[in-house]
Amino acid sequence: MSTNPTRVFVARLLGLDVFDPLGDRLGRLRDAVVLDRGPAKPPQAVGLVVEVPGKKRVFVPMTRVTSIDPSQIICTGLVNLRRFEQRGAEMLVVAELFDRRLTLRDGSGGATIEDIAMEKNRSGDWNVSQIFIRRGGVSSPLRSLRRGEKLIIDWLDAYHGDSDEPQAATQFVAQHDDLKAADFADAMHEMSDKRRLEVAGELQDQRLADILQELPDDDQVQILSSLDRERAADILEEMDPDDAADLLNELPEAQKEELLQLMEPDDAEDVRRLLEYEEDTAGSLMTTVPVILPPEATVAEALAHVRREELTPALASSIFVCRPPLETPTGRYLGVVHIQQLLRYPPPEPLGNIVDTDLEPVGDQANVSEVSRILATYNLNSLPIVNSDGRLVGAVTVDDVLDHLLPDDWRAQDDDAPGTKRGGSYG
Repeated sequence: MSTNPTRVFVARLLGLDVFDPLGDRLGRLRDAVVLDRGPAKPPQAVGLVVEVPGKKRVFVPMTRVTSIDPSQIICTGLVNLRRFEQRGAEMLVVAELFDRRLTLRDGSGGATIEDIAMEKNRSGDWNVSQIFIRRGGVSSPLRSLRRGEKLIIDWLDAYHGDSDEPQAATQFVAQHDDLKAADFADAMHEMSDKRRLEVAGELQDQRLADILQELPDDDQVQILSSLDRERAADILEEMDPDDAADLLNELPEAQKEELLQLMEPDDAEDVRRLLEYEEDTAGSLMTTVPVILPPEATVAEALAHVRREELTPALASSIFVCRPPLETPTGRYLGVVHIQQLLRYPPPEPLGNIVDTDLEPVGDQANVSEVSRILATYNLNSLPIVNSDGRLVGAVTVDDVLDHLLPDDWRAQDDDAPGTKRGGSYG
C-alpha cells in the first residue's frame, strides 16, 4: 500500500477488520462501492461493503470512514445494519471491476484490471485515481510494456469496456477463496445475473457444488441451467444427494431426466430414490450418505470416519451400525453410536459392544412433524431413517429440518428489524 494515507489499493484492504472509534469491531471489509460518472470522469468511491457478525453485508459510506491503514479501518460507528443492496450506477470493485477488460489510450493494446486505487481529494471525496493492470496484447510499441507485464496507470488513460461485455472472474474467486460456501453464496446472490454466471463459470466443480447448496432456489436453477449439460451433471454428482434432488425437482421434467441420465449410475440412483418420496416425509429430507459401519468396526475406525472434512457436524455426530451391505439401503439396522461414546471407550473397542439400541429409527414415510418432535425431545443432531424392511436408507439431520421449516426464500431474506450500530443511516 502507498505510504500516502489518502491513496489506498482495494485488493490490499480486503479482509481487514473495521472498527468504531471505541475499538469495537464492526466487521470485515469485503468490497468497495464506486459510482460510475461516465467516460470523462473517474468513478467516485461512495462506500465500503462490510461483513458484520451474522455474515450479513452492510454498506458503510465513505463519509463515515475516518481512517484507513494497512492493518485496520476505522469508521464513526454510525452504520445502518440493513443488508447492502446495489443501486443505479453503483459498481462493486471486486465483484465487477476486477478482471474487466480495457484498452489503453496510447494504442498499446488491451489489459485486465487487477486492482484499483481510491484517493481522497482536498474536499474529502474519494475517487478512483489509478488502476493496477496486467497487459494482454500481442505486442506493444512501448518496449517496456510486454505481454503479461503489470503496471499502474491513471483511470483516464484507458478506454473502459461496457459492463455488458464478457468478463473473467479470476480475481474475484481468488480474493474470496477463504470464504465459507454459505458466505460466498451470499456474495453471489447480490450480483447481477450476468456476473453471477461468470463467477460460477470460474469455480471448480466441488466448490461450485458446495456454494450452489447454499443459494436460493432461483439462483441454483439459473446457474445450473447456464452450464453445459455434461458439467451440470458433474456438479450434481458433487452435491449431497438430498440437495441434488431438491434442485432437480425445480427443473422441467425433461431437463431433470436428461441430467440424471448423464450422471454416474450410482450417484443417479441415490438421487432417484430421494425423488420418489412425497414432500413432507422423512425420506424427502434425508441424506443417503450418513456414516455407516458394521458392528465389528472399532472405535478407532469410527473416529477416523467422522474426522472427514466433508462431513457436516450433524452427520459426524452419529455412526449408524448396520449389517452389510453398508451403502444405503443397508442390511439390517442395528443401532447408533454417538460421538460422545467414541470418546469414552478405548480405540480397539468394537462398535457392537457400545451400540445404542434404545433410539428407535424413523420410517421413511413418517411426517416431518414427527421427525422434528423426536429430534427436539431427545436433543439429537440426526435420526436414522429406515424402510419397511428395517434397512437404513438415510439420516435426517437437524439442519435438514430447519431448512424445511424456514420460509422458501429464507436465504435471501433480511432481518425484520434492521437496527443500527450507534445510530446513523446511509447518509
